Amino acid sequence: MTRVDYLLIGYGIAGAALAAELRARGRQVLVLDQPQPDSASRVAAGLMNPVAGKRFALAWRAAELLPAALAFYREQEERLRVPILREMPIVKLFSSVQEQNDVLARSADRPWQEFVPDATGELPTLPGVEQQMGGLLIRGGGYVLVEELLTRLTALGLREGWLQHETFAWSRLVADPAGGFRYDDRLHARHVISCEGAAAVHNPYFNWLPLTPNQGEVLDVECPELPEGAVLNKGAYVVPLGNGQLRVGATYRWPPFAEGTTPEARAELAQRLQAITSLPFRVTGQRAGVRPAVRDRKPLLGTHPETPGVHIFNGFGSKGVMMAPRLAQLMADWLENDAELWPEVNIRRYFSLFIAAPAAAGSPVSASRS
Repeated sequence: MTRVDYLLIGYGIAGAALAAELRARGRQVLVLDQPQPDSASRVAAGLMNPVAGKRFALAWRAAELLPAALAFYREQEERLRVPILREMPIVKLFSSVQEQNDVLARSADRPWQEFVPDATGELPTLPGVEQQMGGLLIRGGGYVLVEELLTRLTALGLREGWLQHETFAWSRLVADPAGGFRYDDRLHARHVISCEGAAAVHNPYFNWLPLTPNQGEVLDVECPELPEGAVLNKGAYVVPLGNGQLRVGATYRWPPFAEGTTPEARAELAQRLQAITSLPFRVTGQRAGVRPAVRDRKPLLGTHPETPGVHIFNGFGSKGVMMAPRLAQLMADWLENDAELWPEVNIRRYFSLFIAAPAAAGSPVSASRS
């Protein structure tokens, strides 16, 4: 029987960050994952933006999350010997005079810290970009080639044996009377962690959490004349991938979801891109994925209220690339050292939603956290 300290279910950006953190601490980790080409992590453009949203607000804990993310992806670049991190400014373009005035009025209080050094400064000249209303030049961000990163890490995990391609069935997980958990009488783990993304809505241990998946679509676009020195953002993000290739996104659709991509999303994103650039472009691809979103837009970290060895590291929504590395450190400290989780992400905030019920057949009813 294979014995590990941690059994992780799912290998998107959350599972990858947590597996790397636990393995770096010398723990035996096994990841079970059934790859999905339309998973949120593989479809996403991997944007890291410290100032986001319609209100131009500083992203939650950006000053702590962003440096940890940059350090993690630089480390992965060195380890894998492949460029996956693109650090570049983000140009947030204003859509109206009212928006321009609102942002300038707020800038006196320096709400964006060092990420926006001068809210009143001139934007760099970007040929072909509609920037008559001005905007903000946001520093410190960029994007990650998430699909490339996960593909390389998956290949490494398969070679080294700490990752296996397999569909996991929670109904076959049972408590071991001696401690920990058994799975199909071939695996034994002290801890089991859900990193399943949107699939966690079907997890019998955590289906009471307010995880509400939403679907997003992106376009791959060819526009050789568009400047490539910055990410553009006005109603949509435009990420330059190099060689005249762009990724444009993203839409947000709540259930019920369409099967695959839709012509409506294609038209919507093309229209948003036309509001950003007057240059001709050609759509070369379209993809759709389902994000694991949460009611309060904060991830879900912690331990099941009645089964101490079962945990969740999930619910990162559209900001997983920036949040996952630092929160993986936090989760590992929680698991290894009983350090406190940040209250904003601890699933204790939702314990009132948990309704105790008889354990499902085959599910563990008790276990030791150690």
